[in-house]
Amino acid sequence: MFRKILIANRGEIAVRIIETARRMGVATVAVHSDVDECAAHVAAADEAVPIGGAAPAESYLRADRIIAAARATGAQAIHPGYGFLSENPDFVEAVEAAGLTFIGPSAPAIRAMGLKDAAKALMEQAGVPVVPGYHGENQNDAHLAGAAEAIGYPVLIKAVAGGGGKGMRKVLAAADFPAALAAARSEARNAFGNDAVLIEKYVEKPRHIEVQVFGDGSDAVHLYERDCSLQRRHQKVIEEAPAPGMTAEMRAAMGEAAVRAARAIGYRGAGTVEFIVDGSDGLRPDRFWFMEMNTRLQVEHPVTEAITGLDLVEWQLRVAAGEGLPLAQDDIPLTGHAFEARLYAEDVPAGFLPATGTLAHLAFPPGLRADTGVRTGDRISPFYDPMIAKIIVHGPTRAVALNRLARALDETQVAGTVTNLAFLGRLARHEGFARGEVDTGLIERDLAALTEAPGPSLAVQAAALLEAAALPEGPLAGFALWSPLRRTLTLAHAGAEISGVVMATGPGRAEVEIAGELLEAHRDAGGWRIAGRAPGPVLRAGGAIHVFAGEAGTFGFVPLDPLDRAAAAHAHSGVIEAPMPGLVKAVFATAGQAVTAGEPLAILEAMKMEHTLTAPRDGVVAEIMVAPGTQVEPHAPLIRLEDEDG
Repeated sequence: MFRKILIANRGEIAVRIIETARRMGVATVAVHSDVDECAAHVAAADEAVPIGGAAPAESYLRADRIIAAARATGAQAIHPGYGFLSENPDFVEAVEAAGLTFIGPSAPAIRAMGLKDAAKALMEQAGVPVVPGYHGENQNDAHLAGAAEAIGYPVLIKAVAGGGGKGMRKVLAAADFPAALAAARSEARNAFGNDAVLIEKYVEKPRHIEVQVFGDGSDAVHLYERDCSLQRRHQKVIEEAPAPGMTAEMRAAMGEAAVRAARAIGYRGAGTVEFIVDGSDGLRPDRFWFMEMNTRLQVEHPVTEAITGLDLVEWQLRVAAGEGLPLAQDDIPLTGHAFEARLYAEDVPAGFLPATGTLAHLAFPPGLRADTGVRTGDRISPFYDPMIAKIIVHGPTRAVALNRLARALDETQVAGTVTNLAFLGRLARHEGFARGEVDTGLIERDLAALTEAPGPSLAVQAAALLEAAALPEGPLAGFALWSPLRRTLTLAHAGAEISGVVMATGPGRAEVEIAGELLEAHRDAGGWRIAGRAPGPVLRAGGAIHVFAGEAGTFGFVPLDPLDRAAAAHAHSGVIEAPMPGLVKAVFATAGQAVTAGEPLAILEAMKMEHTLTAPRDGVVAEIMVAPGTQVEPHAPLIRLEDEDG
């Protein structure tokens, strides 16, 4: 076994690897960019080495600096985590050339599965079913359009070197194909440096079921399946294991196909074989097809660990150190059900836009597995994925596990940035999801209900006003010479103002007058109870008051100084602003141009995705305030329209 390893990654996966290594008695070395100097993974490791600037290309993608750090610290092996260099065969070869061990598959295995078209051809040869489609080398527009016609609409355009939904477009009709092809190529070129695409038949009732495989270079086993069908724009949201509705016959067929795929390339380490499944008639052994193989540990691996009771990172280290497979296929347990929800810093009402910010508060309920790489006080950086944590639950049945997930989400507390926490909570309570009626279109079909953002209840508003009032405690609380102590307070919430009157009526008692109603409140060991009920924990942090109202969501309020209230209001109805930090990829408008509401004016690239910015109303462009190629911050003005009154 290794004495010391280096983790060539950051965030929650680096922390998670360090935890297993420490349990095994293996020392760890972290690497970090300039902005990650004080990050959680750096604090968790035994040693840490700086490797460059904030941008991944200047640090986490610098193979030479990572290998130099490993040699300088005496590390014997490098664990790549996922993302960054984890599926880069050139990095694997460089690691091995330096006399180090790469904790993962061989370079040839990664290359064999690195391009979707070549991987599909290889799988066909190995007897693994593949989705009907065109995976050839001819990338001529007309040829690709003809291939799509031959396959039959709807089709999917997918980047050959793609992943994570980047460079992917669904096309419903031939008339839409040219624009979709151009967009997919542009996104693929930017994200992967390769604009080649393949065309696949789009499955109408698709489920995304993947099989966890593990190999030692000569043999392989599977650790059952995960259902990753709950997706938003091809990005996984909630994963579970095992797949709902799975039959013994279907599991055997999928497991055998996945193991056949791993054996075909002499796979070593943890990997995932992803299948697209037609769920229109239940789960049938003749209705699944190979999509791709991820030659690394997956983000959602904790649900597999939960149902098997095994540690996949431990398996990775043991096999990389020269051991054979730790268990035979028949000895791998399968117990209960598990879910993983991905908690992100993102603005759900604004279309799930990635968000940044400093975490004024982050807390998880006791007894919960929450894999995270950030802590209270850490900043969500625009340079990396905005994941805050993975929330993992396990139960004896799917229903129990889902109840535990909903409660865990209710009791998770995040302040300082917008998140998808309330959205995840609604999804965990979705009736169709609870029945196991899952497919990749579920979220899109019910998007309005799942993203609905109801305002704070009067009880929640009252709790925030009581916190702002900071009423004294003790036997004289509420005492005033001639009349009850009254305070009129105003809070800002979501661009609106909330005013109310707080009156202390005695020790631990108060009344709140708000929106024409009078609510009684009393304080106990758990805080204020409004009209006999607790609205949820209340916290003052980051200059704001946060009420964690469970299923209803988290609400933030900012106390307003009456003299400064006018400064809190702003309106930029004629200014198109950057919704997040990013790179201006293109500007389509010119000064003096007449535009209509919804017309595309610019493209902003952020988190490797392209976002089209449109005109908020009809008007005339008064000023172009930014040029293509400019890096901008959130709310930076990009284009200004002339005033509506001329």
